Amino acid sequence: MVSRITCEVNDESPVTVVRLAGALDLGTMRAVHTVLDRCLTTLPDALVVDLGRVTVADRLALSVFAAAARQAADWPAVPVVLCSPPPDAAAWLATSTACRVVPVRQDCAEATRLAGAAAAPRLRARLEPVAGACRRARELVGDACSRWNVPHLVEPASLVLSELVGNVVRHAHTPMRITLTLHQPYLRVAVADGSRTAAREASPSLSAEGGRGLLLIREMAQRWGSSPLADGKVVWALLPAN
Repeated sequence: MVSRITCEVNDESPVTVVRLAGALDLGTMRAVHTVLDRCLTTLPDALVVDLGRVTVADRLALSVFAAAARQAADWPAVPVVLCSPPPDAAAWLATSTACRVVPVRQDCAEATRLAGAAAAPRLRARLEPVAGACRRARELVGDACSRWNVPHLVEPASLVLSELVGNVVRHAHTPMRITLTLHQPYLRVAVADGSRTAAREASPSLSAEGGRGLLLIREMAQRWGSSPLADGKVVWALLPAN
């Protein structure tokens, strides 16, 4: 008999809540990880996973939550909290690696408060793919760095964000969502657009006038990447904040 699990996502800002129901085992943990990963790419302030209707058929499957939390701590710096585990799952979590990585609370309200309190400072904005978008992006960087008292990040973050926004204006031609997140040791810069085409570095000739934006981002960022979204993609970069 094939085990099944359902994942109900409530992505109301600022904390996304995922309610699982069914059997969690080595066969269904991949589906759970896919849902959690998709939620994280939307850059919520925090993520709560409700286990109240889950039957843990294999305790090893609980490692999916530790894996998701480790990923979220790196990119996109989103705290993950588990809540309402059934008694057997709570006992296993208490002695597992997952519990050392992911906090566990008895009810969803408490978990949501904890997750929200642990959220990193973020600045969000929506821009249209117009000529003034890059200038507005630089203004947003200045506002964020002033608010967070990190003036030394204005220049590198402005350059990286301008390149990401410029790529949307030139290629995707869709409205975009900008997110800046300060979570030491990085400032995380992300731009989501409505194109499903993944961002890839070009190999321009020496005489080419453009095509070097992502090469520049690669040199300035600790790491960068392009992740798919349900309605497009998000391109992100991690800039050292120290």
